[in-house]
Amino acid sequence: MKSKSARFYTILSIGAALLTIGLKAGAYFLTGSVGLLSDAAESVVNLVAAVVATWAVTYAAKPPDEEHSFGHYKAEYFSSGVEGALILVAAASIAAAAWERLLHPQPLEQLSIGLGLSLVATAVNGILALAMLRAGRRLRSITLRADAHHLLTDVWTSVGVIVGLILVPITHWLILDPMIALIVAVNIVWTGVRLLRETALGLLDTAMPLPERQAIADILSHYDSQGVQFHALRTRVAGSRRFVSLHVLVPGAWTVKQGHDLCEEIELAIVRALPGTYIFTHLEPLEDPTSWEDRQLDRFIQ
Repeated sequence: MKSKSARFYTILSIGAALLTIGLKAGAYFLTGSVGLLSDAAESVVNLVAAVVATWAVTYAAKPPDEEHSFGHYKAEYFSSGVEGALILVAAASIAAAAWERLLHPQPLEQLSIGLGLSLVATAVNGILALAMLRAGRRLRSITLRADAHHLLTDVWTSVGVIVGLILVPITHWLILDPMIALIVAVNIVWTGVRLLRETALGLLDTAMPLPERQAIADILSHYDSQGVQFHALRTRVAGSRRFVSLHVLVPGAWTVKQGHDLCEEIELAIVRALPGTYIFTHLEPLEDPTSWEDRQLDRFIQ
């Protein structure tokens, strides 16, 4: 499984979504539980999200071209954004159904079979979510991570619904079913908001996480003794790729080859520490005053 691509996991997610929709819909029709209905509705969201995710990771994997010279990696953010929006829509529909059932409670039927189907669907989602979470971290894919976190939310949602439905015949409180559905809706909203926030940060070219920036700073600090300085260090993340740009200031007496070799050495060290990083270096002479005018990358023209 370690060698599989992101697209493999999204296609697997489509199959799992279809299976769980069937299982959870069957559980709802058998029991009449609005809690199980809310669970089935979230699986429909999983299916749509998985289809969008498959498109996103396929498009993001395309090589750079004339119109997209930095690659297509940000396509993954469209997937996480769509998924976040769909989650909020699902939460609203679940809340509406739960409110209606809260006002008009109804007895539940054939709970044992319905709960059995729901448990099977929960196990499928749980196994797939853990596999996708590991793959998302390995492949640095926001699409896989978003799908995995959504599936994990679905798992905990299902567990809550199942526990609640077990308590209904024990307590004879029919309102437990819609109350659990409302709690599920609130939990789903929280997941959707988090996904939308992560999508927005990615589209706004957010800097790399602090530990990764610190790793770059540690690499650059090794060159202090050579009289080399750096500034205008900028980083950003686009899907599974990192981008780094910096200015390298060396003594003016150095040859072009010396400066070029140093830049190559620095770039290689950063790539080894942070695979999947694109680096742009700009060589400047230490003694030239203009080299220090662009420390913030905004050179003022008189």
